[in-house]
Amino acid sequence: MDILGKLFGGTARIKIMRLFLLNPELAFLNRDIAYRSKVSGSTVRRETGMLYSVGFIRYKRFFKERKPRINSKGKPGKKAVIGWQLDPAFPLLNQFYNLLSSSGPIKTEDIVTRCRRGGKVKLIIISGIFIHDPDSRVDLLIVGDRLKRGMLEQSIRLIEAEVGRELHYAVFDTKDFLYRHGMYDKFIRDILDYPHEKIFDKIGID
Repeated sequence: MDILGKLFGGTARIKIMRLFLLNPELAFLNRDIAYRSKVSGSTVRRETGMLYSVGFIRYKRFFKERKPRINSKGKPGKKAVIGWQLDPAFPLLNQFYNLLSSSGPIKTEDIVTRCRRGGKVKLIIISGIFIHDPDSRVDLLIVGDRLKRGMLEQSIRLIEAEVGRELHYAVFDTKDFLYRHGMYDKFIRDILDYPHEKIFDKIGID
């Protein structure tokens, strides 16, 4: 990320570009981009303006859920908004996609550090987007004891901001995971029997 950040003008731009490249079918408002990428609103306005000027993104009208008013008994409706979407006509789209998706968006040691803030973590496995395998059941598996789910979710949101899209992940208590592993649980076997990488292992699982 450091090298790409220097080449592309900062890590914020890389995060925003990855968000669009990995979610080409979606459109985002500025506030959605800020939330998903974990960058400030002013930075989003500056970067989207630049990306629009070079043809990387385009305006997109779409419908967004309208938040119901307080004490309202009516069903939440939808309202038409104008946001941003990746422009499929951008001439360097494939080159940027190959560059930004093939380069590691986040170091494995950073994933470990962030996940371990959520409790006594015993096992972390990465797959899916981290190893460029779209058929994986999950991108991230975390096993541990006395896990603080709220803190884990916060850490995962930060990892998602670096990666550029929402992660498919699973969290298990150690006892539950070992029981499922011993019973040849299909979900667990689908993770362990297919391409994956153990980046932290205090269990010694096969």
